Amino acid sequence: MVRRNKTTVGEFVLLGITDIWELQVILFVLFLLICVTSLVGNLGMIALIRLDSRLHTPMYFFLCHLSLVDLGNSSAVAPKMLVSFFEDRKAISLLGCAAQMYFCGVCIITECYLLAAMAYDRYMAICNPLLYVATMSQKVCVQLAAGSYVMSTVSQTVLISSVFSLHFCGPNVINHFYCDILPLLKLSCSTTTVNEHVLFTIATFIALSTLTFIVVSYGYILTTVLRICSSEGKHKALSTCASHLTSVSIFYGTLIFTYLHPTSSYSLDQDKVVSIFYTLVIPMLNPFIYSLRNKEVKDALKRLLEKVLVSFRNQTGKEVP
Repeated sequence: MVRRNKTTVGEFVLLGITDIWELQVILFVLFLLICVTSLVGNLGMIALIRLDSRLHTPMYFFLCHLSLVDLGNSSAVAPKMLVSFFEDRKAISLLGCAAQMYFCGVCIITECYLLAAMAYDRYMAICNPLLYVATMSQKVCVQLAAGSYVMSTVSQTVLISSVFSLHFCGPNVINHFYCDILPLLKLSCSTTTVNEHVLFTIATFIALSTLTFIVVSYGYILTTVLRICSSEGKHKALSTCASHLTSVSIFYGTLIFTYLHPTSSYSLDQDKVVSIFYTLVIPMLNPFIYSLRNKEVKDALKRLLEKVLVSFRNQTGKEVP
């Protein structure tokens, strides 16, 4: 992955988001709250899906993996970023930079494929309900999830190999709060035209193929919903897609803005703000998007809380208000 005989830089220095101390303190508290909320929300979602047998369906199977990927995404970036607020020199080793870039990229790409798999699940549930159980079997769901991880691992391995085959002879200051591909390409002493084409081609293929699949799936879903006579039936069908559509819109919007535009118009400072969304904010929002707008999740949470209260009452012998 890393050709050490071509690399003279042993570490990189991250500039972070800002060098104003007062603002750093505010951002540290804000991002710490975001990270804790993301951790609790995603772990809670995974636990709730695993504990409630009524949520053992294909849709929640993929949602469980989506929460797992969101945990990995924020965990790859947040710890180093939070610690760096109190460091005078925000250095990261070459291996640490490669690892952070690799795991963050794998999580982002996996989320693209998982969102596409969830769109396919909604398509089968609404457009082919009689074949849904047979088509979306446990084996198929496992294959779709495994395929998402395999595709992301292969894609990111190619990208990382492309980046770290370059010659880094200095400077070694990355104008970002984590090791991202585009800021790192700016530091290379080698010609990066081929590498930029590789990045753009892979990013375009992943984003457009998965997004096209999602759009086509929802095109069929919309056609089917319009054929439903009752307004209650239409609302029920669309309500199962609302959370997924919200998540897709936010996620793909930030990715397209970051990676699918000409490098000549690329702004490092602008990218920092957008990167905060898909590395920290979106992993925090997804559990709320899928819980607050989903009656089944809210009912499962209510049942779980009732069980906890009953168990506590039985153990203590006290009435729980």
